[in-house]
Amino acid sequence: MPPRSCYDFATPTARSLLWAVLGMGAVVVLSNVLVQYPINDWLTWGAFTYPAAFLVSDVVNLRFGPQVARRVAWCGFLLAVLLSVWVATPRIAVASCSAFICSQLLDIAVFHRFRAGRWWRAPAIATVVSATLDTVIFWSIAFAGEGLPWVSWAAGDWGVKLGMGMVLLAPFRAFLWRRGASMR
Repeated sequence: MPPRSCYDFATPTARSLLWAVLGMGAVVVLSNVLVQYPINDWLTWGAFTYPAAFLVSDVVNLRFGPQVARRVAWCGFLLAVLLSVWVATPRIAVASCSAFICSQLLDIAVFHRFRAGRWWRAPAIATVVSATLDTVIFWSIAFAGEGLPWVSWAAGDWGVKLGMGMVLLAPFRAFLWRRGASMR
């Protein structure tokens, strides 16, 4: 991998940082609400919204670099903590916030590691690895011991996160075209 100095990262404006943090916070809060509504024994509605957090992180990482992406993740984490206590049960809020920050920091590191490859490689690998960690942390904290089918929900959630992560490659690619990015 080329040294960091080989990358030409833009300098973020206060407005772009605000939008990224608000977007990240909105995804987490919406997902914390929707995870409380199962579709069936395999899935909750939160699985469809949460992968957008990885898209936000990957776009920020691509444009502004991993240092700014980590700052956005931590700010999004703080916003999510503040809002999640009002919209989710305390156990779901703790599970969500723990899973969020661990998986986001992993996503940022993995994305940066693979950013020099084909345009789809970094976001795809980062999403698979991070969604897996997020699923394990969230579901084991949020629902273990509750007498609910949380293992099957976790499996369904993980599958949808991976599927949605691949679907979200399309807007990622559109962002690359729009900005004329140099990823192959």
